[in-house]
Amino acid sequence: MQAESPSSLDEVLAKVRRHRTHLSRLMNTHDATRLVLGLLYLSRTAHATPGTGVPTWSWLLGQPAGRGSGIRAAVSKCLSHWLPAADEQSADVDTRSLMPVPPPGSEGPLHALVQAIGSIQRVGPLLDHCLRDLSAGQADGSHYFTPGDMARLMVGAAVPRDGHRVLDPVCGSGGLLVESHRYVRERVELNPAMSLHGKEQHAHTSQVARMNFAVRGITAHVFPPGDSLAEPEPEPYDIILANLPFNQRDWAPEDKTDQGSRWSGRPVPVDPRWPEGPPSRGSGNSAWIQHIAHALAPAGRAVFLMADSVATSRQPVPRRLRERLLRDDLVECVIALPPRVFGHAKAPACLWVLNRDKSARPGWGALDRRRQVLFVNARRAFEPVPDSRARRLGDKNTASILATLAAWRGLSENGAAVAPYHDAAGWSRSCSTEEIADREYSLMPTSYAVEPPRPERDTRSRVEQLKLELADQFEQMRDLELRLLDVLEEI
Repeated sequence: MQAESPSSLDEVLAKVRRHRTHLSRLMNTHDATRLVLGLLYLSRTAHATPGTGVPTWSWLLGQPAGRGSGIRAAVSKCLSHWLPAADEQSADVDTRSLMPVPPPGSEGPLHALVQAIGSIQRVGPLLDHCLRDLSAGQADGSHYFTPGDMARLMVGAAVPRDGHRVLDPVCGSGGLLVESHRYVRERVELNPAMSLHGKEQHAHTSQVARMNFAVRGITAHVFPPGDSLAEPEPEPYDIILANLPFNQRDWAPEDKTDQGSRWSGRPVPVDPRWPEGPPSRGSGNSAWIQHIAHALAPAGRAVFLMADSVATSRQPVPRRLRERLLRDDLVECVIALPPRVFGHAKAPACLWVLNRDKSARPGWGALDRRRQVLFVNARRAFEPVPDSRARRLGDKNTASILATLAAWRGLSENGAAVAPYHDAAGWSRSCSTEEIADREYSLMPTSYAVEPPRPERDTRSRVEQLKLELADQFEQMRDLELRLLDVLEEI
């Protein structure tokens, strides 16, 4: 089969973008993009034996153009038959009805979209483009999807292997699981025998994840929509990847707390995730980290994004959490990310790497790093996005961070010699857990991988310190507010 040229793909992409824009004037951009995703899904899944009467992609391609409702009805019929359900084992929960219905007047762009998608063999680039647009449209609500360079960094830091059980408890469109599959497939040169699992609270997004996997031919299990924090994970995982919601408030609604049982005298089930008691309703960050740590297999690794405040806050809850993680020797690496690399996220963030077994072993590294933590200060490791004021991590910076982590682990790829690790001023530093304990268990990389002093750097450091102190004060105010609300509710 002859490969498609980049120019033909670009032409089709331009057509799809133009017709989707026209469609968005008749509905809205979010629904129009999801409708295009549905058509991409149909182009790869809607196939059946001729004569069965089942609506197929070939049948849809043969629908005539015109202002009648024929193409609209045909698209709706095809989507209704082929879209994945929210829960394949339960007929009571269904996401087929969640797909937007093409409005009157959309016949022209809808027919053009079907023809454009049907004219190419590879729909991956179209799918990636639609997911980026969908993410940008949801950014204000903090339901964005993980950018590609960040997904590559997270998966590269986790180092999944063939046969691993991988979980994303907030999977969104499934991008981190897709990247895990790609990462392993490139190394084994076969379809990986991985077990991919995704959880997503929002039904619409859960449907997008299912379509994403199906279009790419990836086998993955997406759980029915629901709150991942509601219950402990019943099975351990080798790899956990998560772009977590920062500073989530009211993570545990009242009906999930023990208040009712406390007054009724009924016994409260012990939750193994909270060895020192459940976090308060305002401590969503702590709840997520403990949930992930509990779900790790004996040699499991986790990589997740987390707000800076958790790494440095002097508040009792995050400080005790850091102390317990270090006492259990779970923290492997913390990476301070550049500000605004998500474009719309204002809060500075770190990438945390947890590891239940940092001893020297195959598949992880040749160096024993027990009771040690690597800090990487990648605050300035970004590049501008062309024709935009936005920033991104970029492939070069992603590779630099992963090379530093691999050298620290003593991990080689493809039989190459292991690169020696050395601390680099302003970039990386390996610290003992004893030194971290002496610093009040701070896990902020900028406090360890410090740049050489110079006048402009001193000023910048002071500004950064003041920002952290201000964020800490805001966090204390939020904590006091939540405590006061809890007291008032009990009166």
